[in-house]
Amino acid sequence: MKKLALIMATLLALTGCASLKDRILDTGDQSQVEKRSYQSRVFDTNDKQKVLRAVIATLQDLGFVIDKADATLGTVSGTKLDNYSLKMTVSVRPKGKEQMLVRANAQFNITPVEDPKPYQDFFNSLSKSLFLQAQNVD
Repeated sequence: MKKLALIMATLLALTGCASLKDRILDTGDQSQVEKRSYQSRVFDTNDKQKVLRAVIATLQDLGFVIDKADATLGTVSGTKLDNYSLKMTVSVRPKGKEQMLVRANAQFNITPVEDPKPYQDFFNSLSKSLFLQAQNVD
């Protein structure tokens, strides 16, 4: 009887580990390509520093506190605390010689944000910020 209980407990533990692993690697209902389509935008500039400054300004305008910015890696991370924890990490990298690819990744508490609306709002604000920078308006 004790052996049967031990075997059952072991199987139950292994099943729990497998389901956690499956959930971590699960892509959910959306494909990675679909997620990337609303998490990414390409901007017609080759000035990485200008885009990084615009990303920082946009995050701050949206109420985020900048946690870390790394110009070498081209990443900016910020947190917004408003009765919840929203974290956003944005990466900027060259796409060809005349464009920059900006990709944002957000988490609400510890759950990835899969709704396209927050990303659209961020990119709309970023586009306006880059336009104002191009017009030398601060």
